[in-house]
Amino acid sequence: MAKKIEKNIVYVTVEWLKKLEQELKLLKEERRLEIAEKLKEAISFWDLSENAEYEEARNEQAQVEVRIAEIEDQLKNVQIIKEWDWKQENRVLIWKEVNVLNIETKEEWVYKIVGSTESNILAATPKISNDSPIWKALLWKNVWDTVKVKSNAWVAEYKIISIK
Repeated sequence: MAKKIEKNIVYVTVEWLKKLEQELKLLKEERRLEIAEKLKEAISFWDLSENAEYEEARNEQAQVEVRIAEIEDQLKNVQIIKEWDWKQENRVLIWKEVNVLNIETKEEWVYKIVGSTESNILAATPKISNDSPIWKALLWKNVWDTVKVKSNAWVAEYKIISIK
């Protein structure tokens, strides 16, 4: 039986979870130390009000801390989707590769549906987020079903050609 896809859960593969954990470790154990050294050096120049190195290091520190918070928040809500959870399903689910035909333009597209943290529209096979309008329209559909996809900017109708 298919599992329900819930909101606020960050769906990830084991591989992507490892990448997130590695990035978090790098940020906490290396980047924070590098930035602390930059701040220490910049502070040694005394006048902080006109110290470009200090401002740059503070901005870098803020970006690192924001990214750490983002990753920690994602990890709190992570759910690993294992291959056996979806492999046997013949419907569109997360981590499936879907070949669709745009009915109006006759263009074919292949998308891999991934968790929101893994999306990459520029990948060889574009990876679209499970938060995207296309995913929401395709979810639970079968081969040869037709779906209407609506976003803020456009509306398109697609026919599902294959699901892998």
